[in-house]
Amino acid sequence: MNDMVNDNTNDSPELVLALDFGVKKMGMALGNSITQDARPFDILAMDNGQPDWDNLLGIIDVWNIAMIVVGLPLNMDGTESMLTKRAKKFARRLAHRLGERHSDVPVYFYDERLTSKEAKQMAWDLGWIKHETDPIDDLASCVLLNSYFNAPSLAVYVGSYHDNPQKGKA
Repeated sequence: MNDMVNDNTNDSPELVLALDFGVKKMGMALGNSITQDARPFDILAMDNGQPDWDNLLGIIDVWNIAMIVVGLPLNMDGTESMLTKRAKKFARRLAHRLGERHSDVPVYFYDERLTSKEAKQMAWDLGWIKHETDPIDDLASCVLLNSYFNAPSLAVYVGSYHDNPQKGKA
């Protein structure tokens, strides 16, 4: 398993992908593990919480992603909502699909409370959006990734079937 969450001593930069999960769309940001900067990457269309898996997995492969951070949309009091449960299910599926491809890219959850609100305010302040409905999902994933870079120990490993030595045995 990649220890990037707890080990900042790696001398070569690695790309981290942050995903701001949504039922209709998912924001994406890329970050550098050395410089710890994040930049908007894309907004993927979702079909009732399901991405185009081939596209998403292709992005992970082509960009040589070393780690993935999936935003966990908790309620303000820290409790889980229905969207939290769906984001967890998505992250587990992503980890499983990566495992099926024999990929060792780890997937982590990270609390994303207020990231959309912060991203929307930043976009307004900088003139990046003109309307309340303008998409900011990729910016929200940047806020998520910056939060991760500021406190990586708060990330929670999703796990995969590679972690279970009994998987696939009779």
